[in-house]
Amino acid sequence: MFKRLIPILILAVVAVLFFAFNLDSFLSFDALARHQAWLLEQVDANPVVAALAYVLLYIAVVAFSLPGGLVMTVSGGFLFGALAGGVYAVIGATIGATALFLIAKTSLGDYLLQKAGNSMQKMQQGFADNALSYMFVLRLVPIFPFFLVNLAPAFLGVPLRIYLLATFFGIMPATFIYALAGSGIGSVLAQGQGVSLAGVLTPQMIGALVGLAALALLPVFYKRTHGDHVMPEGEE
Repeated sequence: MFKRLIPILILAVVAVLFFAFNLDSFLSFDALARHQAWLLEQVDANPVVAALAYVLLYIAVVAFSLPGGLVMTVSGGFLFGALAGGVYAVIGATIGATALFLIAKTSLGDYLLQKAGNSMQKMQQGFADNALSYMFVLRLVPIFPFFLVNLAPAFLGVPLRIYLLATFFGIMPATFIYALAGSGIGSVLAQGQGVSLAGVLTPQMIGALVGLAALALLPVFYKRTHGDHVMPEGEE
């Protein structure tokens, strides 16, 4: 059992060291404002290396459940443009989330499902029946913390294929909106103005994501209202 917990312990140690050395100050809008000129110089000088470094950093942030995902996405739009920055962010976030999902599933997920009571097993079955729709909703609407949405499916037995598909496509709308917002903050930073979460997460954006989430739930509503029409045995 201890060997199964080693990956989780490594994640915990990295998170503790991250805050102990105050590294979270580098994943902030203030840090972006302070180092914007240097960052843009690196992108101009080595665009491929800069893009790779950005994706790897994004993977690490998500895989270790570190705060700063929103800052990373907005920064990607600022440094690489809305389209490229959005693509890099989606790739980094998907790989990082998948890595965390696999670590949680192999370390504790299967064990918890085996030891869980009937209520947990019923919840797991209900989630599994509509896993794709539920996963899309969790990815589209940022109601719950991103790291929690990465971990919970591992404990509920969601298949890797569905998790990967829902994560990749589900985070696209919000990611590209954030990246688009990031591509337009150059003038704001140039004037010395600050960038805040409220300025990025607008009511219009939230409304759009809620609408997409409602569409993702339509298959679940249809299934609940119409039921599964299974043809009796012997009939074709």
